[in-house]
Amino acid sequence: MRQPTALVACEFSGRVRDALTRAGFYAVSCDLLPSETEGEHIQCDVLEMLDWGWDLLIAHPPCTDLATSGARWFPEKIADGRQERALDFVRELLAAPIPFKALENPKSVISSQIRKPDQIIQPWMFGHGERKETHFWLQNLPLLVPTEIVEGREPTVHHMAPGPDRWKNRSRTYQGIADAIATQWGGYVLSQLASPARPVQVQGRAPGSSDHASPIRRTEARAERTLDPARTETASARECGSAFPSRAPEPSAARVG
Repeated sequence: MRQPTALVACEFSGRVRDALTRAGFYAVSCDLLPSETEGEHIQCDVLEMLDWGWDLLIAHPPCTDLATSGARWFPEKIADGRQERALDFVRELLAAPIPFKALENPKSVISSQIRKPDQIIQPWMFGHGERKETHFWLQNLPLLVPTEIVEGREPTVHHMAPGPDRWKNRSRTYQGIADAIATQWGGYVLSQLASPARPVQVQGRAPGSSDHASPIRRTEARAERTLDPARTETASARECGSAFPSRAPEPSAARVG
């Protein structure tokens, strides 16, 4: 079987990309910013890459104009079109021609303007004793199963001191969640690709559906953990269109040089 491919949209930290790489994927992150860590990264508008033939999409669209924590600024953002542009970006990600998709955001107007999330998780379910409500919109993926429930419910990220990098420090995926994404969703995708005659079990819904999956219940026995970590080689960051053709790159060819 060929190596599965994954696109991690709007990620500069490399945490989900690297976790998927360790799980056996040829994983590429994409953001307007350069990657903070060594690895396969393309610096460009991710919308230019959605039709390259990826197997899995993990998307982290910016929440600045969407998160309900900033509701006091919504009138201004609605009036000048910023919120609608942010929602349109989410819609394009959800409609991407990629069979397995997960889109992440905090509590936001995505729930009221597009559809309810399929799952709501907290860092304390995955080994981090903190509170930061994270919502997932899924398509053809199971719900994540908590891996390590620990003590601690402090909203640490919300109490970070002001500064130029505060938004970046608040937006990085917790390592425990990144590992669960790679192990559970990565394992599920690999099992589905290994059995092409097996029908896809749709756990998420297409954009516009209004059914709401229970956010925490219904998680038991929903995910598979089938892969042992296996790191692949990495390469330097690239500009969109300059290093790759308009399709998901073949792993062996893309890593040459």
